[in-house]
Amino acid sequence: MASYHLTVKAGARGKAAAHAAYIAREGKYSGCDRYEDLEATASGNMPEWAAHNAAYFWQAADEHERANGTAYREIEVALPRELTTAERLELVQEFIGQELGEKHAYQFAIHTPKAALEKDNQPHAHIMYSERIRDGIARDPEHYFKRYNAKNPEIGGAKKASGGKLESERKEDLLGLRERWAALQNAHLEKHGHNDRVDHRSLKDQGIDREPEKHLGAIGVSRLNAKDISALLERRVAEGGLERSQKEVSIIDLSGDIKRAKEERASQPQQETAILTRAAQALEKFKAGQERKAQRKKEQTQSTPDKGHHR
Repeated sequence: MASYHLTVKAGARGKAAAHAAYIAREGKYSGCDRYEDLEATASGNMPEWAAHNAAYFWQAADEHERANGTAYREIEVALPRELTTAERLELVQEFIGQELGEKHAYQFAIHTPKAALEKDNQPHAHIMYSERIRDGIARDPEHYFKRYNAKNPEIGGAKKASGGKLESERKEDLLGLRERWAALQNAHLEKHGHNDRVDHRSLKDQGIDREPEKHLGAIGVSRLNAKDISALLERRVAEGGLERSQKEVSIIDLSGDIKRAKEERASQPQQETAILTRAAQALEKFKAGQERKAQRKKEQTQSTPDKGHHR
């Protein structure tokens, strides 16, 4: 089932070159088993002096941006497992063209690490870009990152896109970006024959009655035993099926086969009952396991003598 994720981060001066090397798996991040997950990487819209080596651009940003300035912004997005390598690259490139166009220098990378829990590929993309807007004026590295001069643009540096924006405007921009990414991702899923869809809205706004699952991460997963992992995966599968059944898209619309759709629709109540039962059982198993752990920890604490009273 396709999942939705989009975050936007700001990178401080002094961090850009290192982060670019990290996402492109270059320098100390190359030739290492831990980072053998690079699916694609490229850059674009670079000034002439960095056209053949994006690293020069990020090094210049680190050196010449003002001390408390932002050297880059990064959009991080989850990519559908359902799409092939070429289809994911196509999706990312279209998104970059839509959002950055020819205005901003950028570098992107697609990674496909193994998920900590499911052990399946977890494709995602890092899109680094400079807020500096390309205006056709040729500037050397030092000149490029100077403060913008509205009266005489050729004297100052390239203008920053976020300059002068209120917090409310930035929040609205982010909401718009999240919605556009969902729409584009869904368009590509449909284009390549997949029925799954993503939604940028919160579970509450989608009308789904459950709490968001807490992100465990690799460390959190390593602390779970086999039974806990099994229960959690069952819960994910069950809830995923239930959420699909709650969406306001009819089975007829999805399948295009009216006869088969009617048969599936007739069996939906039984399917939903089974899904709810599995979800409840899996959740209870998971909770029981966590409670047993807490009880054992409590008993161990109580049985440990207070060393402070011994001489």
